[in-house]
Amino acid sequence: MSASQSPLFGSVADVAERLAEVGYLASTAVATTVYLADRLGKPLLVEGPAGVGKTELAKAVAEATKSELVRLQCYEGIDEARALYEWNHAKQLLRITAGQGTESWDETRDDVFSEEFLLPRPLLTAIRRADPTVLLVDEMDKADVEVEGLLLEVLSDFQVSIPEMGTVTATRRPFALLTSNSTRELSEALKRRCLFLHLDFPDADLERRIVLSRVPELAESLVDALVRTVRVLRGLELRKSPSVAETIDWGRTLLALGMDTLDDEAVRTTLGVVLKHQSDQVKAAAELRLN
Repeated sequence: MSASQSPLFGSVADVAERLAEVGYLASTAVATTVYLADRLGKPLLVEGPAGVGKTELAKAVAEATKSELVRLQCYEGIDEARALYEWNHAKQLLRITAGQGTESWDETRDDVFSEEFLLPRPLLTAIRRADPTVLLVDEMDKADVEVEGLLLEVLSDFQVSIPEMGTVTATRRPFALLTSNSTRELSEALKRRCLFLHLDFPDADLERRIVLSRVPELAESLVDALVRTVRVLRGLELRKSPSVAETIDWGRTLLALGMDTLDDEAVRTTLGVVLKHQSDQVKAAAELRLN
């Protein structure tokens, strides 16, 4: 039995409106791609530099649709057991020890490889859920190629084979969103199974609206100055460009300090909110002539 298709959104406009209600201002391109991924039942691969809102998009979709967010955070060395499932070996050993001398091995084996001893990880958890679910596979490019192969299998049919228990097939297909910072090229096979969305830093007008929506107490003139300065910083060759979240944090910092202008002194004393490397701060200070 294949997984059912139960759309979360009614139209592209519905996506944009509901994401905005939870604080995520989506462009027409973003809203359209989210709508198509939902309607076609295909995973959505979102690539782009760190800090442009890829992970936040998955969180916003989950919040806007009242879905459960299940997150698989990828990292170098992550394996199938951490992504899919593993057995509770300590509990199994206790059960085997308790059954010695009182039952056959066949009886013991059938028991220890049952639901009670199974530890579902994010992929299996998302597939087994009957309620609306958003599956976030975060920073896919950090995982090894072997895990990418496992994802291919899972995302093709939304089913998982557990040798000791049989095949688990999704009754309701989760909305799957994969993110990548493009630190390595993902396989063509994985890309073929996904819709693709490239997210870049927002233009000045959109970022201004984002900051105003998150920090409405800030004066518009101060928001304009913030956004202009952040865009200058992103134009430099920094180790880590300021993210949208850090622009928002900078606005909140100025508000907390009671600053109403972004003069040289304000920038100098609060630059650590948006630049987290000393070399970046030195380069920015020279560019902005703060010394």
